[in-house]
Amino acid sequence: MTPTDELPTVALLGGPTGPLQGLRVVDLSRLVAGNMLTLQLGDFGADVIKVEAAGAGDTLREWREAHPDYPQGFDGWWRVYGRNKRSLALNLRDPQAMEWLHKLLSTAHVMVESFRPGKLEEMGLDPIQLQKVNPRLVVVRLSGWGQSGPSRELPGFGSLIEGFCGYAHKHRDSNGNPVLPNLALADMVTGLTGAFAVLAAVREVEVRGGAGQVVDLSLLEPMLAIMGPEVTNFAATGRTSEPGRKIASPRGAYRCSDGRWVSLSGSTESMARRVFEAIGQGAAFDDPRYSTNAARLTHDDEVDAMVARFVGGLTQVEALHRFREKGVTVGPIHDIAELLDDDHVKSRGTYVRLDVGDGTQPTVMHAVTPRMLGTPGGLHRKAPRLGEHGVELLTELGASAAQVQAMSDRQSLTIP
Repeated sequence: MTPTDELPTVALLGGPTGPLQGLRVVDLSRLVAGNMLTLQLGDFGADVIKVEAAGAGDTLREWREAHPDYPQGFDGWWRVYGRNKRSLALNLRDPQAMEWLHKLLSTAHVMVESFRPGKLEEMGLDPIQLQKVNPRLVVVRLSGWGQSGPSRELPGFGSLIEGFCGYAHKHRDSNGNPVLPNLALADMVTGLTGAFAVLAAVREVEVRGGAGQVVDLSLLEPMLAIMGPEVTNFAATGRTSEPGRKIASPRGAYRCSDGRWVSLSGSTESMARRVFEAIGQGAAFDDPRYSTNAARLTHDDEVDAMVARFVGGLTQVEALHRFREKGVTVGPIHDIAELLDDDHVKSRGTYVRLDVGDGTQPTVMHAVTPRMLGTPGGLHRKAPRLGEHGVELLTELGASAAQVQAMSDRQSLTIP
């Protein structure tokens, strides 16, 4: 039995749930940030319509992991970030396809796009003109560097942003080399920021009676917002923090005698004292070198060595018991298998096995986040095949069967 076998298995709900039911979102974006943004909205009931390139689809569909059971690779990215969405695959170079897109946008509350700045206008989708037809429309313009400034047209993938914003400089390896995160950090943070921006803009329309607006959402600025007071401190002191510098001491990851690890933090004075007492160094805490956080940071190598020596003599289980017994904030450092096997994660249903009812193996994915107790979201659609809902959507907009077939025949519309 594997850790995933014990995860709760859930079936698709009969329809959308959550507080965003009735909100129509047209998503023209590609890759991670836009899909993360609209995932949040779709999970809470919004009608998210992915408008994809006919014949090709969102690039995220092709992010696959090699696996013997999946000849074309396992498309985990799409299965997760395509959920709770409908797919409409159009050739936007075709005038008739553009007419139907305009009709769709006239019914929408939100549009999300990630073209290079200026491309939307070239395509005849200038937000100003769209909002003349649909005054309530909120347009999220997602780009690497923003819609203005000298870098606006430069490529803006998340890796570039994570280097530019100072993250890679702040997180260096043991040789002092800058390290990029091995996950789509900038995209994920931007997607969450964008979902908040959408709700704020929609509130302006629906509660305050205002008009729709453009949200200029770069990958850069959300990353800067989570980098802490680096710039504020530099402006005041003229100094930058050294790479790897801690914000509190003792704090870090420590290796146990069985090769497993724990993370530990003494971010308050009372907690730091408990750490010293737990490792048998209670008297040392009153030493001026260790009695304040500022002093401990100055002597952090010494503090770190004391904690490391103590932890290194215990197994992970023993270290967790010892520190928790003393009221210290400590936790295990998990790999993915350990994470899925963790009793707390399992009891909360943080990950689920989604059974879409077609006889295929259930897919493990994170449950709807955040957890709303009054108006929870849910999983009501699997990630769609390319163009899966094209006929359905165009029919909703008033297209006849003959019109739909004609578009399909000339490859202006992809129907699976």
